[in-house]
Amino acid sequence: MTKLYITRHGETEWNTKGIMQGFGNSPLTELGREQGKWLRDRMKDLHIDVIYSSPSGRAYETAEIIKGDRDIELLADDGLREINMGQWEGLCQDEIKELSEENHFNFWNLPSKYISVDGENYYESRERSYNTITKILEKEKGKTILIVTHTVTLKGFLNMLQNQEIDSIVKPPFIKQTSLTEIDFNEDGYKILNLACMEHHEYSRKEFNE
Repeated sequence: MTKLYITRHGETEWNTKGIMQGFGNSPLTELGREQGKWLRDRMKDLHIDVIYSSPSGRAYETAEIIKGDRDIELLADDGLREINMGQWEGLCQDEIKELSEENHFNFWNLPSKYISVDGENYYESRERSYNTITKILEKEKGKTILIVTHTVTLKGFLNMLQNQEIDSIVKPPFIKQTSLTEIDFNEDGYKILNLACMEHHEYSRKEFNE
């Protein structure tokens, strides 16, 4: 059996401002680093053979935080980057709406109709993420793998894995920062054990206890 843990990076400065990142990057916030520590603490007693991360700083730093002082190989893979948003990268939501309100709506609601300018559409991003993660699973067969990546990348992989229509990528569950998805793969297929689980987040635990 091959076990895959897959997560999204912690909160970034641009996340808090509603600015599109894509292949671009902004630093983790203090909360973003804390989110990485919460997942690190959740996973500290779980065996992990290897960690793969998007090379984007926000994801790689999150991977380093989760790894902590454990002796686990950490590898960057370009195929795990977020969807390339081209012209939109570094722009806030209002600026994007000024360029095209319809395309802005489609990005968030109808991926099949989203048209990228100098970047990737959802179909291209989904294929890239699925092919990349499938190759990692083949290379590391029989091991326990952690992947640190991005929302659209993660949702695209799950979308293609489950043979879903592309527009379902934007449907719940939303992939919140450092939420944890756990999937077991064997000769008969796969089983999703956890999907975007938030139990380790401090505020989630407080809400549960209240």
